[in-house]
Amino acid sequence: MSAPARRRAQQSDPVGCAYALAALIAGSIALVMAADGLGAAALLPVFLFAVGVAVHARYRIRQAAEQRQLQAIQSTEIARYHAMNPREFEQAIAYLCERDGCTDARVVGGAGDLGADVLATAPDGRRIVIQCKRYGPTTKVSSPDLQRFGGTCYSVHGAQIAVVVTTSVFTRPAANYGAQHGILLFDEAALAAWATRTGLAPWM
Repeated sequence: MSAPARRRAQQSDPVGCAYALAALIAGSIALVMAADGLGAAALLPVFLFAVGVAVHARYRIRQAAEQRQLQAIQSTEIARYHAMNPREFEQAIAYLCERDGCTDARVVGGAGDLGADVLATAPDGRRIVIQCKRYGPTTKVSSPDLQRFGGTCYSVHGAQIAVVVTTSVFTRPAANYGAQHGILLFDEAALAAWATRTGLAPWM
């Protein structure tokens, strides 16, 4: 079984257990009511259980449709970033910072940038230093990438919020390095959520 399939199975198990428990309770109540001579009224718990199952099923269907729509929107957004060149991607990240309340958002990447591509001031006054990695989907941001940025983001650029944003994903060693050194990592999913306002900006 694949990892996504295992996750779906794990997520559905509690729901199945809840259904089984609710059915058991409804059936038990119906039997007690029937034994007390309540006749047709004994079917009421079973009816309510059936209604509850139907309502929950409709909710799950609607939720799944909304999730598919959200994924389609985010995929379109990431495709737009993949179509940019590195400079355009840096400008797009600076725009997102400005859109979400930062001041002084500007692109500083280029020769001799020492790891900083975008600088900004968060709404609460903290200094944000962002490195942008516009990589293809098969190229991951590695630990050496993070180490080079980690060596300058605080000591040289005075970051209070250090962020690496990519159109790809991070290797496990890179993720570990980021966690150890307080560098926020925004992969393609986090970037898509930020860009479409369905997720948080790095400083939130």
